Amino acid sequence: MTAPLTPPHQPSSNDPWQTPPNWGGPGGPGGSHLIGAHQPGGLPGAPEEKALAPELRRAAVVAALVTVSGVALGLLWLWLAPRVPLISDSTAVFLSDSEGEEAIGADGTFMLLALAFGAVSAALVFWFQRRGGIALVVGLALGGLLGSLLAWRLGVWFGPTQDVVAHARAVGKGVVFDAPLQLRAKGALLAWPLGAMAVHLALTAMFGPRDPEPEWGVSPGAPGAPGAPGASAQS
Repeated sequence: MTAPLTPPHQPSSNDPWQTPPNWGGPGGPGGSHLIGAHQPGGLPGAPEEKALAPELRRAAVVAALVTVSGVALGLLWLWLAPRVPLISDSTAVFLSDSEGEEAIGADGTFMLLALAFGAVSAALVFWFQRRGGIALVVGLALGGLLGSLLAWRLGVWFGPTQDVVAHARAVGKGVVFDAPLQLRAKGALLAWPLGAMAVHLALTAMFGPRDPEPEWGVSPGAPGAPGAPGASAQS
């Protein structure tokens, strides 16, 4: 005798190609998954976008505050930078001290002050935002660059007049007067952002939050490890 065959009008339960009649429907096993995939809240990436918005706001606030602090840098540069003495003989304007290094001193003063401002701003940002993040570092660097530009233009604006000929005529022949405040080495504008990023990176490496180190010698799925099958029975 032979076993009865499956009737042609009834699908076999062992057929791997047979799809359940209500698969993917509202009441089927995958219905809830498919419906949730088409809802706006189930779109992939939405939680990441929501988490990125506060970080971008913090970066914008940091960039704005660092930029505004460039006013203090400009005033300090105007106060501490050495002056370049000029003198006129009513026909031309000359350096009063041809061997002086006041012009180089102005650039060096700006660079040292900018490095100091970069270190302080990076330390403050790390103190209040210890978690860090790429957006925060970008905001710190951008604010440092804008603050340097603001300080440069502010120092030139409040410094001696840029019209050297008119100034020489006003003071008279043989009278020493100050040359306009200038920043000849434009690379000094990068001292603030570079210094801020270097200090922030060093602080993050030394004092930033660290991921927990895995325990060596015990793998998560090994027998006897926490959470492994049989671990509770052995205990």
